[in-house]
Amino acid sequence: QFYPTNSMDLSQKQWTEQVANQEDVIIIDVRTPAEWSEGIIPNALLIDIYSGQHFVDTINGLQDKDANYYVYCRSGVRSHQTCNYMMQQGFSNVFNLEGGIMQYNGELVQP
Repeated sequence: QFYPTNSMDLSQKQWTEQVANQEDVIIIDVRTPAEWSEGIIPNALLIDIYSGQHFVDTINGLQDKDANYYVYCRSGVRSHQTCNYMMQQGFSNVFNLEGGIMQYNGELVQP
């Protein structure tokens, strides 16, 4: 599988440190609304990868292609697919949370 150089699978530790220390951070949760309701990483936006055209339109509607996008899902698979798609669309800083929210040990909040 092809992994573009500017998509990075980040460990939980790397993810937490980078989110805390970078500016222009946008966190995207690509799980379903049902999964989302169980708890989210603070300040995440819900963009359900299974929502078809809505997903495509929402991703393509994100204005700042140079912001730092941190993407997660339940286990890291859907978010990795999203990162690849975003890079194909010209986003330059896209990061995937390895292991997803299942392995995330940071703070979770109710949406």
